[in-house]
Amino acid sequence: MDQLDLIVIGGGINGAGIAQSASAAGYSVLLLEEGEVGEQTSANSSKLIHGGLRYLESGHVSLVRKSLSERRALLRLAPSLVKPVPFYIPVYDNSQRSQWMIRAGLSAYALLSELDPLGRYKSIPAAQWPNIRGLKLQGLEAVFQYWDAQTDDKALTQAVIKSAIELGANVLEQTRCDAIVHRPGYCEVSYLYQGEPTKVKASCVINATGPWVNDLIGCVTPPMAKEEIDLVQGTHLLLDITPPDGILYLESCFDQRVVFVIPWQGKTLLGTTETQLADLEGKPTPTREEIVYLLGIYQHYFTDAGEIEILESKIVETFCGVRVLPKQAGSSFDHSRELWLQTRDSHPRILTLYGGKLTTFRTTAKEVTLWLESRLGGRKMLADIDKLPLY
Repeated sequence: MDQLDLIVIGGGINGAGIAQSASAAGYSVLLLEEGEVGEQTSANSSKLIHGGLRYLESGHVSLVRKSLSERRALLRLAPSLVKPVPFYIPVYDNSQRSQWMIRAGLSAYALLSELDPLGRYKSIPAAQWPNIRGLKLQGLEAVFQYWDAQTDDKALTQAVIKSAIELGANVLEQTRCDAIVHRPGYCEVSYLYQGEPTKVKASCVINATGPWVNDLIGCVTPPMAKEEIDLVQGTHLLLDITPPDGILYLESCFDQRVVFVIPWQGKTLLGTTETQLADLEGKPTPTREEIVYLLGIYQHYFTDAGEIEILESKIVETFCGVRVLPKQAGSSFDHSRELWLQTRDSHPRILTLYGGKLTTFRTTAKEVTLWLESRLGGRKMLADIDKLPLY
């Protein structure tokens, strides 16, 4: 049985990025995906490549700086997949975030953008507020406009996988990993592909299974400790309503969260929620509370929204992503979105990914590749992922 350098389990954006980065660095890579590449959490995001303006509120400055740097890189590497889009922040007389607070946040965001032209922001003159289709003007005191970017998340994931394959990675979809046996010199991974049970050796294994991260750890022999996590569902509603020209960044009228109103495929996308899940059985579906929550926010801000029942009749699609957050007290809104890479002294050949963001998948992949190099030594580099275009 030949021994590979690396097996990546999970074909979301992080698994795809790791496969690309490790292959480019010259390592032999096999990626296993139980379903279709990019069809789970990585296809159910808010479709944004962004710095995360709201993360500044909770002091995650390094994450914002890293995300803004990656936004700049992806706009350069994947111009057909990642495009700049204007964001609008309306501030009302009863908003919890004042004009000076928004201005301070946008100023910090611009500074962290490191002279990127997309770091600029401005205050929209009152005479132009009616141009934001349907936005409630009563009580409106200011509108700020800044820039971030938008993508087709599943298409981006598949473009990264395509690049990984071109670099030599082997990618198997519809493949379920049944067991991982950690031995002193390698890991033995058992999986089912096209009905055939298969075993393969790898020097290292990456657990990039997203919300199923601890389920995979349960397949490891000898037993491996799990981290305590919260699974948080983010629901989106696609409405058959003419979309805005840009993205609206709205303060929830129910709590302190931020919700986006996004143009998507000629319609209007609302998202997202943060609902803690007790477990993850089957495909995530929106709760009644989440639907009413999102529609209520839209109704609050848009004069032509109509009654909740009318809005609900315009829902043409719903989808839910599931975030992995470190378990802690308090609102999930305040939990860290930083990636958490975990390895155990008892299982030094297995690296587990907890959390992570769509925007920063490349930095995640680079960190993992450095970890791989520390275990296996270097290889002859095949390509520089900072120069590889994504199509």
